[in-house]
Amino acid sequence: MRIYELGDGTPEVSVVGSIHGDEPCGARAIERLVAEDPDVERPVKFIVANEEALDADVRFLDDDLNRVFPGDPNADSHERRLAYDLGREVRGTTAFSIHSTQSYADPFAIVDTVDAISRSILPHLPVDVVVETNNFADGRLIEHAHTIEVEAGLQKSDEAAKNAYWLIRAFLTATNVLPAPAVASDGGDASDDEAPVAKDARLRLAAPEENSLDVFRLLEMIPKPVAEEYEVLAKNFEPVESGEPFARADDETFIADRDFFPILLSAYGYANIFGYAGEKVGTLP
Repeated sequence: MRIYELGDGTPEVSVVGSIHGDEPCGARAIERLVAEDPDVERPVKFIVANEEALDADVRFLDDDLNRVFPGDPNADSHERRLAYDLGREVRGTTAFSIHSTQSYADPFAIVDTVDAISRSILPHLPVDVVVETNNFADGRLIEHAHTIEVEAGLQKSDEAAKNAYWLIRAFLTATNVLPAPAVASDGGDASDDEAPVAKDARLRLAAPEENSLDVFRLLEMIPKPVAEEYEVLAKNFEPVESGEPFARADDETFIADRDFFPILLSAYGYANIFGYAGEKVGTLP
């Protein structure tokens, strides 16, 4: 675990990247921002979490770190010990945890439930969707009070790293660590190879205003049988009606037995599930 602190005093805001070693976007974004040494109005802590898994380019060494919180300092497992240490580092902070996914290219936010803290931050992020985990957060950092997770884009893509950088800046602006004018002017030129979401984030930071988000809630896991080949037929966050096919495993086609919204649905993102069925519950703000 690698930790950077900016500003004087005890940080009440933290940013966590690369909880999973095969999701380098968070570490890349943190290193980029720390290298700029921005002036901060509140102290902040940046944490590159699972350095050993990141160096090995694997999701985890012993256990999935984002499934074993609060951890155990005496465990044999690297991730269980790390979970305990990471939990202590983010305790007492509003935390922002950066991930990436194989299922969806655009960033979106994940919270345990939309509370007063997340309600004040989420509309200022360059995302259009927030997902409430609704009892599917066991062992995840998101169970820590005042934690927002974001999926920054497709795993290992340059776009995810660029999006993660601007997501961090938006979060730090929303939590009064960085002033909005400094965020808008300190990011360099808007080059043609910048990710579309990152360009959008620059515009939002230059002229900050609340963003309207669709709020979804997880309802259940969608099991995935053992097969040689998988295919997803539905699009995440777009409605699937009862009777519609939404996935295949070899020659077996899966038909919806009720209306639902697919969330984190992918062919190979998870070992035993396609993803989640969810419902749309409202909008923010």
